[in-house]
Amino acid sequence: MHLGKENKKFDYYMNNQKLGVVNEEKDLGVFIRPTDDLKPSSQCRQVYAKAASRVLGTISRTISYTCKTPTVLLKLYKTLVMPHLEYCIPVCSPYYSRDKVLLERVQHRFTRMLPGLKQNSYFERLEHLGLWTLEERRNRTDLLEVFRMYRGLSVTLFDQFFATSLTQEVIQRRSRRPDATLMGDAFPSRRGSSTDGIGCNRKISTFYRPYLRL
Repeated sequence: MHLGKENKKFDYYMNNQKLGVVNEEKDLGVFIRPTDDLKPSSQCRQVYAKAASRVLGTISRTISYTCKTPTVLLKLYKTLVMPHLEYCIPVCSPYYSRDKVLLERVQHRFTRMLPGLKQNSYFERLEHLGLWTLEERRNRTDLLEVFRMYRGLSVTLFDQFFATSLTQEVIQRRSRRPDATLMGDAFPSRRGSSTDGIGCNRKISTFYRPYLRL
């Protein structure tokens, strides 16, 4: 796999055998394509087409109408579908609108499966079921991870991604930002502006209490 616009695409050999060139590679369940410049678009398409949407279709076909209660379907959705939608989100969180909408379609389709809710709007169905949008859940996960890093509760060092202003007692992004083409929405970039106001004297329970809703 050749990465980078200025890559000269040399041929590589092993035991006098030329190695083949691939346009897509799967590593630990994450799909990478050089044509996407390491953007998460390919991963989002694969998750939608081959994982979450397929599993959701299986649930819809195998569960009888009498068993399609909110309790049963919510447990199946959170157990079988949501792990696909949120797999490796800290690494490949979607930031293009088309990718966000693509993943949100799966949850939109799930909420329409429940009897009596099909005529309601998407946000009304979410409120009835006690769910967040997938984008809200991704933001919640990032913010909680930042706070764990800040309090030393994570194996990842806080200073690797952020700098702290002791005078204002807020967390700020480092001035050195990742390359916009390859990492335009990497973890420190997409969470830097959202962490302002995390004070040095706040407890983790105080911080995540507003985000306890699932």
